[in-house]
Formats: sequence, structure tokens, C-alpha cells
Amino acid sequence: MLLPADAFTSPPVPSDVWDPTDLRVGQLLGRAVRSAEEATVVLVGFPSDTGVRRNGGRPGARQAPQAIREAFYRLTPDPRAGQAFIALLERTFDLGDFRMKRTLEASQEHFGRLIAPLLRAGKLVIILGGGHETAYAHFLAYVHAAQPVHILNWDAHADVRPLRDGKAHSGSPFRQALTHPSGCCQSYTVAGLLPHSTAPDHLRFLHQHQAHYFWRDALTEDRIADLYSPERTPLMVSFDLDLVDQAFAPGVSAPATDGLSPERWLQAAYEAGRCPAVQSMDLVECNPRLDRDRQTIRLAALTLWTYFCGLAERLR
Repeated sequence: MLLPADAFTSPPVPSDVWDPTDLRVGQLLGRAVRSAEEATVVLVGFPSDTGVRRNGGRPGARQAPQAIREAFYRLTPDPRAGQAFIALLERTFDLGDFRMKRTLEASQEHFGRLIAPLLRAGKLVIILGGGHETAYAHFLAYVHAAQPVHILNWDAHADVRPLRDGKAHSGSPFRQALTHPSGCCQSYTVAGLLPHSTAPDHLRFLHQHQAHYFWRDALTEDRIADLYSPERTPLMVSFDLDLVDQAFAPGVSAPATDGLSPERWLQAAYEAGRCPAVQSMDLVECNPRLDRDRQTIRLAALTLWTYFCGLAERLR
């Protein structure tokens, strides 16, 4: 399962002088492991916004993996979790960012082939996007691992648009997954749809493919918890930040008026970490270029931190 080192850029090295009495994530991450092969959790970036541009959106998401990491590194480990959170961070290996190929399609394919051995080995994989085209690269890892998967997408949009001129984009990843000839996608659920951002044709496509969907106003605390079924395993979860209300997440290509509250969003991240069926997650559509006072970047970092809180409880 040795991964080629030249396939990834080195993750950022925290430059601050750390206080040993005030430990931060950046001090602890990977302290007990030297490679992805030794790790429990593997973190990797997919710095692409080609799919966003193809979909008529605003570019800038390719800058997000590094920006999210830098904010995440500055957070403290959860003091309520005790040693469990620290131990999990110590056994997390950051591969850095995937080196993108000349085309989006080649990048998605190569990324899937590289990540597949990690899934086969039972690693818990976290992918930082990037536009939502990241999710198709994520899905291809299951295809190349020959591992059927269920998909849960937290999103204001169904992201089942047709290809544009035969090319994939940030609005098409789950159409591609549902129609993939491997049949690897066992089920697709999208939670958080906004009725003013959902085309009837997309709902018809979901019905035709026996997919499930939930409107944003149906996402109560109980509903969010119920969407993580231990019977649907393995579960791949995708978190699209454009589901969060634009008052809290302005730095996305398509901001959501009347989006989800941060409280419910972070609950979804915590439940994902805690659920034993979840093997991998991606966090997408943060756009630092459009952000206001790093508000969306900080929310993305907190989403990652909250997912780790759930993981620490799961693995305790």
C-alpha cells in the first residue's frame, strides 16, 4: 500500500512558536505515525475548481485545502474528550494535496486509484476540496477498491446535473456515481435541498434512480441523527458548505439564502464521525477568494474538528 510521495505536495508546516502548555492540533497531528500505512486516519487535499468553472460558478475553491488546514492546525484538542482526541490526532497522517493532472477527468481517475488501497486497508479517509467535483474523485476510490458504497450528501443542491459538452463538473458528481457502469453506488441520499435551488428534472432523476432526498426545513436534530444508519455500510459522506446559510458561510460559489444553521451542520459532522458505518468524508466548496474575514474557512476547520470529536467517541 505504499503511496508514491511525488503524487502529493507536502502539507503546510505550522510556523508559530507553540506553547507546550497550550497544545494545538498542528502540534499533535501525525505525531505517532510516519506514513499513511501506519495511520488510523488519512487526510488529503484535492485542490480543484475546474469543475466549478465548468458549471458556471466562481473559481477559488482550489485554495481551500491549505486554508482549511492552517485554520484547523490552530484549534485546540477537545478538552472534554481527554486523551482520546489527542491520541486520534497523533494517529492521523496528512498526505498533503494531490498533484492535479492536466485534465479534471485524469485527476479524478488517478486520485481514485491512489486512495483505493487506503479504503481496502480500512483507513478512515478525509478529503478536503476543492469544488464538488472532489466527490466524484472520492467515489472512484471505492470503484477502484471494488467496494460498493452508500452515499450521503449534505447539500443545498442535488448535484445530479447532466455533463456539459461531455465533461464532468461540480454539479454532476452524483449523477456520475449513480450511472457508473460498476454499479458501485448502492444508494444516494441528499439532505438539505432548497426548493428555490432544485430543478424538477433533478428530482425526476432522483426518483428514477431510487435516490432519497430531504428538504432543508426537514433537517431537525432527530432527522439528522437518523440519516446515519449503521446498516448502510460503508458510508461515504460529502459536506458541501453551500448548504450553510450565507450569513455564516459567505465564502462559497453559490451562497445559500435560508440555508442550514451552523448548529445543525456541525451536528451532521459530529454524527458522521460517531457513526461506525462512515469510512470516508469530503468537505467541499469553501472558496477563500470569496470569504469574509475567513468566516467560511473557520467554519470548515470547525467542521473538521467536530468530525474528529465524533471519531474520538467512536474509537474510544
